[in-house]
Amino acid sequence: MSEGFETRHWPTEIRLNKAEKRLEIDFDDGRSFRLPAEYLRVESPSAEVQGHGPGQRQLVAGRRHVGISAVEAVGHYAVRLVFDDHHDTGIYSWRYLYELGLTQETRWRAYLDALAAAGLARDP
Repeated sequence: MSEGFETRHWPTEIRLNKAEKRLEIDFDDGRSFRLPAEYLRVESPSAEVQGHGPGQRQLVAGRRHVGISAVEAVGHYAVRLVFDDHHDTGIYSWRYLYELGLTQETRWRAYLDALAAAGLARDP
């Protein structure tokens, strides 16, 4: 679903709330999402997290306290997030950010279940 960079919904405003450790993004259809840094980090579209092919996704643990240091524009279609754990290789397209917002509850629950099943924790 998020493989391409095709955009249906464009951001109208993006705010980095460092104190709350979240990215706040408003889209042109009126939807607004408040995406925690930890959620964005563990759902990074980078090869480090997603792998290079089907079934290679990596479960990222110990990121409860991660923050976002910077948000850098990538053309007119995405941002690169720089996390304070030095992860900076994910390119978050507008389409992927929108998808993360829409599916946040389901993805987060699946992440917590996967951590529990693997005997891992959100804390380092």
